[in-house]
Amino acid sequence: MSTTRYRNAFLFVLLATLFGCSFVAIKAGLTALPPLFFAALRFDVAVPLLLGYVAWRHDSWLPHSRGDFAALGVSAATIIAANNGLLFLGQQTITPAAASVLYGLNPILAPVFAFALLGQRLDVRGVVGILLGLVGVVVIVDPSPATFTSGSTVGQLCVLGAAAAIALGSVLTQRFEPSMDSIPLTAWSMALGALVLHVTSVAVGESVADVALTPVVVASVLVVGIFSTALAYPIYFTLIRRVGSVRANLVAYVVPIVAAVVGWLLLGQAVTLNTVAGFCIVVAGVALLERRVVVAELDRLRSAVDGASG
Repeated sequence: MSTTRYRNAFLFVLLATLFGCSFVAIKAGLTALPPLFFAALRFDVAVPLLLGYVAWRHDSWLPHSRGDFAALGVSAATIIAANNGLLFLGQQTITPAAASVLYGLNPILAPVFAFALLGQRLDVRGVVGILLGLVGVVVIVDPSPATFTSGSTVGQLCVLGAAAAIALGSVLTQRFEPSMDSIPLTAWSMALGALVLHVTSVAVGESVADVALTPVVVASVLVVGIFSTALAYPIYFTLIRRVGSVRANLVAYVVPIVAAVVGWLLLGQAVTLNTVAGFCIVVAGVALLERRVVVAELDRLRSAVDGASG
């Protein structure tokens, strides 16, 4: 049981790292690529990799039950198409900092949907823990009024819509209880969601005729498509199944921390006092929400120390 918790914790940190690289890469790619086409392109890159993997590793990798088809359709429409389409549209006109704060509302929305659709209720300390996490994100990003006023209202609403879409989709996917494994479900959801995005891109008149494939554009597509999609989304769906939608969506609180660390390691950006304070607030919020796990681990550590000293 303890090993499973550690494995889930590792997957959570890895997911935050993979998603944390996406905001800047998306912004870079949007300088040349139409938003809906770019959103679909990330899955065009990821789907062949995932389908090849599941065909090799899984004996049963096709949906067959009603729950499989329902979860596949809902996740394709919400987590893949609506979430990514709205996120890419929104990031055209707002900064990555503003996007990360607005997108960080999805851990607050997920418990609301979980209560309405699954009957799952958080106690007061759980609610406080989630709110603390959001406060920590705001402290880390340290947005000035210009961060939000310089971007368009439509862009901000698009990112909020993306946060709502992924929160709703994660809860509905959990509700349908699919029988197929997480990775095949992810691959087929991506394929269907990419089709929806491509159709929508054509319908709204997006064109790629004048797109210049510069090294920056190619690198952004590969980073988003391989690392932040082909690797990240199977982990996300796995965590939904293992720990539930509310806890899986807490990854949105860790993403700004990862972005700050990556900026420090790769770009030499200073780690400010706000980053450290925000990190502590996020950890406090997550610890409050996961207090039973924290208490159990402290008890286990105390027992181990007592046993060693005895």
